[in-house]
Amino acid sequence: MSACLAVVPAGRAPAPLPVSVTGPTLAQAATPAPSSAPQSGPVSGYMDFHVNQPTGATPGVIDFHRFVLLFYHRFSDRLRFVGELELEHAIVEGLEEGGELALEKAYIDYLLRSEINFRAGMILVPVGIINERHEPPVFHGVERPFVDTVIIPTTWFEAGAGIHGSAGRGFRYRIYAMAPLDATAFTAGEGLRDGAQHGSEAVVRNVAVTGRLEYVAVRGLQLGVSFWRGNTGFNVPTIHTTVGLYEFDARFTRGRLETRAQHARVFIGGAADLNAAITRNTGVNPNVAEQLQGTYLEAAYRILPSRFPHDAALFARYENFDTQFRMPAGYVKLPQFDRDAWVLGATYWLDPDVAIKFDYSHVRNKSTAVPAPRSINVGLGWWF
Repeated sequence: MSACLAVVPAGRAPAPLPVSVTGPTLAQAATPAPSSAPQSGPVSGYMDFHVNQPTGATPGVIDFHRFVLLFYHRFSDRLRFVGELELEHAIVEGLEEGGELALEKAYIDYLLRSEINFRAGMILVPVGIINERHEPPVFHGVERPFVDTVIIPTTWFEAGAGIHGSAGRGFRYRIYAMAPLDATAFTAGEGLRDGAQHGSEAVVRNVAVTGRLEYVAVRGLQLGVSFWRGNTGFNVPTIHTTVGLYEFDARFTRGRLETRAQHARVFIGGAADLNAAITRNTGVNPNVAEQLQGTYLEAAYRILPSRFPHDAALFARYENFDTQFRMPAGYVKLPQFDRDAWVLGATYWLDPDVAIKFDYSHVRNKSTAVPAPRSINVGLGWWF
């Protein structure tokens, strides 16, 4: 979550989370009167509920998308535990297609000093704007950005350990060693998304390294750069496949205007050998690219006067995302995966921690045969 561009109504402070895991939380504002202060127990969490109606004859979907519980325990002034358990799509049905129950965070922090602290366990990968802080009231749009879905595989979490802290004036950092991605699960349309091992008996021939550096010294401005790099071909010993992901982002707010931008590029070394090996083993060519790329630009403007008890904003986001950006020699790019999108909508906060969202998502691709999805979306998201 951004310390500078969090989408919390001006003049209201959010209900406190049990712990800030990536630095300062939402933009600080005047504390509400005690009579209006939210009441919270030992468990925190967030939920989101969606209605997605594609244009055309395709039927709509009503989905209780996420139910997330967060846990926090302080053993001492230096030692603490943070956990997060997420249920997706309301129900888990064994081996059938249905929901998912995932342990997204479960780590121990040893707090040494502001410059260096130690962390180990199940950790969110510190790449991009959304992956570490993705509670519904703090970003615009019913669904998360496409770039943070098919280029950066949000929500991306893995078993690992590392250090975090502040460095110099206005700099914050996190750097971890983690279990790697599994290249045999990469796809043409969703890139790295299915390759995360999620700390479930993860195979580790060589650890991956990931990190993020943020600059927050200028009021209203937050800059970030992050990376992930590792060897990913352990399930096919005869090939050597590597992944490097590099990301840059910026957030800026001035008065009622909020803006953000993000660019991410993925490099897959040995993609041709990976495609050939999977084709030999399964008979299906995954057509994995050697480069993936995504960019988005977003602007939002708050439209209600500060004296109003609630808040609202209009927003627009443009995204360009291509999971077939560069192909290995001898492989043909699939044009339906070269996409861009406009997402236009509004966010209305009944409370700083409860948001009603509406948007229209217009996706386009370069294919003349495969139509791109377009939909009207309504969501309700909250945290406590």
